[in-house]
Amino acid sequence: MDFTAKLDVLKSFAEEILTEEELAKLFETKTSPVAYDGFEPSGKIHIAQGLMRANNINKMLNIGCKFKVLVADWHAFTNNKLGGDMEKIHKAGEYMVEVWRACGLDVDKVEFVWGSDLVSQKEYWEKVLKIGVSSSVKRIVRCAQIMGRQESENLSAGQIFYPCMQAADIFHMGIDIAQLGMDQRKVNMLAREVGPKLGFYKPVAIHHHMLRGLTQINSDKTGIDRSIELKMSKSVPDSAIFMTDSVEDVNRKIRGAFCPEKTIEDNPVIEYCKYFIFDKYPSMLIERPQKFGGNIEFFSQAELEEAFRQGTLHPLDVKNGLSAYLNKSLEPVRQHFKSGKNQALLEYVNNQDFRK
Repeated sequence: MDFTAKLDVLKSFAEEILTEEELAKLFETKTSPVAYDGFEPSGKIHIAQGLMRANNINKMLNIGCKFKVLVADWHAFTNNKLGGDMEKIHKAGEYMVEVWRACGLDVDKVEFVWGSDLVSQKEYWEKVLKIGVSSSVKRIVRCAQIMGRQESENLSAGQIFYPCMQAADIFHMGIDIAQLGMDQRKVNMLAREVGPKLGFYKPVAIHHHMLRGLTQINSDKTGIDRSIELKMSKSVPDSAIFMTDSVEDVNRKIRGAFCPEKTIEDNPVIEYCKYFIFDKYPSMLIERPQKFGGNIEFFSQAELEEAFRQGTLHPLDVKNGLSAYLNKSLEPVRQHFKSGKNQALLEYVNNQDFRK
């Protein structure tokens, strides 16, 4: 596969690549560049963290990248997730890995790295401290959104360490491509700024789209990054489809989702069709009674959007079609957690409180 073809694969999910020129040079010099994504084990996992992440990682594996997934347990601790209880955090991490295994991530080709392994090494903390010394407190606080926080919050000293740790993760694991969500952009920019100054290197950053939540959002708030405000959130359960939601839960949440007629912008139902149907299936078949026009099939996102914009496709039709495909994708995950140790793991996670 030549670089143009690889770039097309990346652009199918990347909202930003910093930079394409650097990426081209990287693929020229390395047969298998090392990419990574990381996550805080913090409770239930929704489809943006599950299905989307698995799909994005598989795409990068298919173009020849090696991939590391950081199970950021100590990052979750510093961010006070699950009350800072490391046993709960570790259980949540194990659960999330099992979710990816069930939903199609090629786990045999992915290296899972636990934050606990990094923080036990002196060399890791040397990198953390060097990044901290080379950055102002104000610069670090600007990265607060990577933790789901606001700059205006009264951050703990531990949370101030967090961005320095996340930037150090990249250099300590030897990452060439930091492939994270747009909400993590500021810390990737920090790594790109300090890397060359500290004698490390400048990693390529690929930022994927943040999936919108299902509920209607008041966008009149000030001082808040709108993309962060709109994203799917575990703290608002009906804004998210969780990976182990029942068929009934999926149908109920999608039926109640924000989906204004003839409107594409900020419409989560239309957006989900792009990322969960057309990114996986060759077409989208919507079944409906003959009195409402009978079954209809779309072969591209553009075709679906045009029909919806013209009003020839009703919101309820799209919702019913989306629910059917989501349930089809989630069924292997439901089955995976129906018995044995995986069932016990899910029950454990479901019984824990978690924060945003």
